[in-house]
Amino acid sequence: MKARIFLYLFIFSSLIALYIYVSYSSQVEVGKEKISSLELEKQQLEDSLKTSRLKVLDLQYFSLENNDDALAYYDHLSLADPSRYIADKLLETNERKGDNPLIPYEGMESNFKINKIQILNHRWIIADFSDGRFWGELFIRYELKDDLSVDFTLLDHLLYTRSN
Repeated sequence: MKARIFLYLFIFSSLIALYIYVSYSSQVEVGKEKISSLELEKQQLEDSLKTSRLKVLDLQYFSLENNDDALAYYDHLSLADPSRYIADKLLETNERKGDNPLIPYEGMESNFKINKIQILNHRWIIADFSDGRFWGELFIRYELKDDLSVDFTLLDHLLYTRSN
C-alpha cells in the first residue's frame, strides 16, 4: 500500500513537472518572439532617427546658425545669437499699425503680418506672411550695422491665390 502511494505520488509529481516544463517552454518561446520583434522595431526606429537627422541637417544647411563663414561677419559685434536678434528686429516691423511695411500687399481679411522667418546667411531672409486667410512669402535682403541697427530691403515677393 505504501509503495502504491509513493508510485502515485511519483506519477503526480512527474505530471506536474511535465506541465511546468511545457508551460515554461511556451513562455520562453513567446518571450523570444517578443524580444526579436522589439529588436526589429528598435532597428526600424534607429533607421528612422538616422533619416530624420539627415533631413534636419539638410534643412539646416541654409541657416545662419550653421554657416560659420556668414557668422564671421558678426564676430566684432557683441551678439550671443545674431539670428535671434535679426529675427526679432524683423518681427518688430509687425508692431506698426496696419500692414507690415515690407509686405507690398494690402491685407484683405485683416493686416498682413510676418509669421515665420528663416535667416539664410549674413544677407538674406525668407519670410512667410499672412492676414489669417491669404498668405505669401518674401525674399528680403538685410544689413546688420555696427550700431546694431538693421536695414531690410524687399527683393522679391509672392502672394498665393486661393483656388476655390
